Amino acid sequence: MLLFSSKKDLIGHLTTLKNKSISVGLVPTMGALHKGHLSLVKKAISENEVVVVSIFVNPTQFDNKDDLKKYPVTLDSDLEYLKNISKDLIIFAPPVRELYSNNISSKEYEFDGLDTTMEGKFRSNHFLGVATVVEKLFLIVKPNKAYFGEKDFQQLLIIKKLVEKTKMPIEIIGCPIVREPNGLAMSSRNERLPKELRDQASFIYKTLLAAKALFGMKSATKVMDWVKNKFDSQSVFNLEYINITEQETLNPVKRKHKNKKYRAFIAVYVDGVRLIDNIALN
Repeated sequence: MLLFSSKKDLIGHLTTLKNKSISVGLVPTMGALHKGHLSLVKKAISENEVVVVSIFVNPTQFDNKDDLKKYPVTLDSDLEYLKNISKDLIIFAPPVRELYSNNISSKEYEFDGLDTTMEGKFRSNHFLGVATVVEKLFLIVKPNKAYFGEKDFQQLLIIKKLVEKTKMPIEIIGCPIVREPNGLAMSSRNERLPKELRDQASFIYKTLLAAKALFGMKSATKVMDWVKNKFDSQSVFNLEYINITEQETLNPVKRKHKNKKYRAFIAVYVDGVRLIDNIALN
């Protein structure tokens, strides 16, 4: 397993490999790796001769400085975790200065409205920061394929839009949500919850499953109202939003159509820890 902290050294190494016309897969992460990341890496390994895993806590996508400070940095254990998956992985773990030099700021992008709702509404400039660092990684690694989890489904759509707008020849692969045994979507943030609350947080996914069943009989508005009432009755949770949208446009659902796909998105605070999840409704 090779570890690079310099983009120049990584580019140099990848250039020698790409002369052999091999496929390169990229799995961008912010570290604190878990089984959800493992599923992305395994998928990338199965589809490419070379796989690069980036580990970088990106400062420009945090609108809350305290959240950035609290984000776990676990590079040593992450490297051990990845070594157990494959010794042939290439790891890119740069310092902030390596990617941003002296200008830690986001670029401006136009995402055709995908970034103005849900996470974009509640986390100021979040997706500008995500797109900025992902574009930097794409330009460095120049992968054939890049892998992102569907837990951050809105982010997945925005990365696809980024590739479309910049005309980069990269295939974006969305991978299914990996869940804990109780149904809670796996996230590095879960580690900040006490065990008791982590168990109780299974209520989020259970409510989404119930909402999916209800969506077959009720309007989107009535389903969202039902979800809000369920969370109002649970004092341990603070519901930030529940949205039901068209899956590809994230437009609100006015009337359901048989030929369209819909998805429910949710963000909940549990003891100050913000958790997100989503589910396909049809």
